[in-house]
Amino acid sequence: MQRRTVLSALATATVAPGMSFAQSKPLRIIVPFPPGGATDITGRSLQEPLQRLLGVPVVIENRGGAGGSIGMAEVARAPADGLTVGVATLSTHGVNPAVFNKLPYDPVAGFVGVTEIVKAPGVIVINPAVLPIKDCADLVRYLKANPGKVSYATPGNGTIGHMWGELFKSSTGTSMVHIPYRGAGPAINDVLGGQVAVYFDQVASSLPHVKAGKLKALAVSWPQRLAVLPEVPTYAELGYPQANEPSWFGLVAPAGTPADAVVRIQRAVATAVQEPDVRDRLAGQGLYPSGSTPAEFSQQIVREIEKMKKVAAYARIKLD
Repeated sequence: MQRRTVLSALATATVAPGMSFAQSKPLRIIVPFPPGGATDITGRSLQEPLQRLLGVPVVIENRGGAGGSIGMAEVARAPADGLTVGVATLSTHGVNPAVFNKLPYDPVAGFVGVTEIVKAPGVIVINPAVLPIKDCADLVRYLKANPGKVSYATPGNGTIGHMWGELFKSSTGTSMVHIPYRGAGPAINDVLGGQVAVYFDQVASSLPHVKAGKLKALAVSWPQRLAVLPEVPTYAELGYPQANEPSWFGLVAPAGTPADAVVRIQRAVATAVQEPDVRDRLAGQGLYPSGSTPAEFSQQIVREIEKMKKVAAYARIKLD
C-alpha cells in the first residue's frame, strides 16, 4: 500500500495543470519495428506504468519497415502536441543517418529528445569449434596474421552489428570479410553451424549460446564487466575505448513539442524504469534502465550520428 501511495503521488505531480494530455487523450508510443523484438519489448514495458503515472491511456503502435524509417517518419509528421512519441534506437538515430543519403525524416531537426530508456550492451562472439581463440587479444593477433581470411556475420548491411564489426576492425587495425544476412536468425544460425566464425550481437540474444558453450564471448561494450559474463572483459579494458559504447533505446517527440510535456514524459519514464517489475522485465532482455534528461538525450543523438558517420566512411558503407 505504501508503494502505491508513493506512485499515486508521483502520478498526481506528473499530470499537473497545463499538461498537454488534456481530456484523457491517449499517449501514442510508435514503435518503428515489428512486434516481438527488443524495441517493441522496450516500448511495451512502459505502457502500464506510464498509464498509471501520467493518468492517461497509452497506446502502442507498431509501424515497422525500412530499418525503422517508416515509423520514425510518422513520429516526425505527428502533431507536436505532446500526445505522440516514438521509440528511437541506435539504428534510427545513429546508423540510418550515416548510411543513407536520403531519409523520410530528419533525425535531429525533426525531433526533440525525450529520454534514453535503456542501454543494451554489445558483444563479440566466436564459434570456438571453427576458430580456436582463447581471448580477444588472441583474435586480434590471428586476424593481423591472416588478413581477410576470417568472416563475420551480421543481420544485414547497415545494421548495428555491421557497424560494430567495422568499428572493431578500425579500432584494432584488423581485416575481416563482412557476410550480411537477411536478419539476426539466419546470421546466428550460420555462426552456430560453423559457416561463419565471428558475430557481433547484443548480449541478450547471444547469452544462451555462450552459457551453453556453443559460442565464446570475447569482449563486451559496457562501462564495466557484466554480472552475467563476469569473465569477459570490456573493450575499454582491452585498450579499445572507442568500441565500448553499447546500443540503446529512447523516446523522441515531434519537433516543437511543448517543453512541459517532454519533461513530464521524461520524469514518468525515469520513474517507471526503476520500478522493480519493469526493471526485472527489461533485465531479462539484457536491457539496463537509464532515464536521461531531454537535453542529455538530444546531445547523445548528435554524437551517435557523428560517430556512425565516421564508421560508415571508414567502411565505405552507403545504402542508397
